Amino acid sequence: MFENTKKDTEISVVIPLYKGEAFVKELYERLCVCLTKISAEYEIIFVNDSSPDKSWDIVCCLCETDNRLKGLNLSRNFGQHYAITAGLGYAQGEWIVVMDCDLQDKPEEISNLYAKACEGYAVVFAQRINREDSWFKRAQSKAFHAVFDYLTDRKSDPTVANFGIYHRKVIKAVLGFGDCVKCFPLIVTYVGFKTAYVSVAHDARKSGNSSYTVGKALRFAINLMLAYSNKPLRLFTAGGFAVVAVAFIISLYYLFLHLTGKTKISGFTSLIISVWFVGGMLMLQIGIVGVYLGRVFNQTKNRPSFVVDETVNTTGRDN
Repeated sequence: MFENTKKDTEISVVIPLYKGEAFVKELYERLCVCLTKISAEYEIIFVNDSSPDKSWDIVCCLCETDNRLKGLNLSRNFGQHYAITAGLGYAQGEWIVVMDCDLQDKPEEISNLYAKACEGYAVVFAQRINREDSWFKRAQSKAFHAVFDYLTDRKSDPTVANFGIYHRKVIKAVLGFGDCVKCFPLIVTYVGFKTAYVSVAHDARKSGNSSYTVGKALRFAINLMLAYSNKPLRLFTAGGFAVVAVAFIISLYYLFLHLTGKTKISGFTSLIISVWFVGGMLMLQIGIVGVYLGRVFNQTKNRPSFVVDETVNTTGRDN
């Protein structure tokens, strides 16, 4: 990360870019219109997360005509939240907006977020009250938040995603996190600061499909839950105690049968079921512990969260 040398930028907009060829130009034009109404001192930062289409070529062309537009091209696909982190390291504004590139987050809502922030809030989240997503994606989001809240003993908001405006001191705190598994809105929530929410309009996706397939979303959800909670370990510990308690009761029962002379030959079925059940629980518990140890191993490597291949219209260096 580099030191902020430019002090007069009022607002920065950081946008992770993946398969955004159909959206980049319109998004840039709409951002210029709405940001100019707020301040002439703004910058737009597109972070190309190794998109397979022509997104980066379009960004480079736009940068040639506007030095307030900056581009970062990552060396490979690191993921949305790592791309956001890369862009935040280059943002020089007093206020930083984070949004997606698919135009479902409306640029015109930034003025409302900024107005709320000026009331004395360091964090203003955009709440998508009426999400223009498929029923499956909404159901998937609700299921994730329900399980995540249970595992972390907290209350998250399924209407809140990356879209919002954040004071520079908040972003500085966020960039101080060295977690190898990153989720931008969760980290913002963790660091605290005075927070407000603004209801915003949410547009339907104009073309293409989300890059978050079911498989990718599931892997991300599992990684996030394991990174932010050790409750699975506690649940399986409780399960182990429950199995021991049941085994103890069964032992007392068979001891009673033995002492009263009513012992019967144990059935093969019950024996096999018991062995497989206990063995399966042990293997599952060991597997869960192994996953957590793997997370610790990955964290201790201290590898960079992202690698920037090339930049346009930027100064400084990547982390």
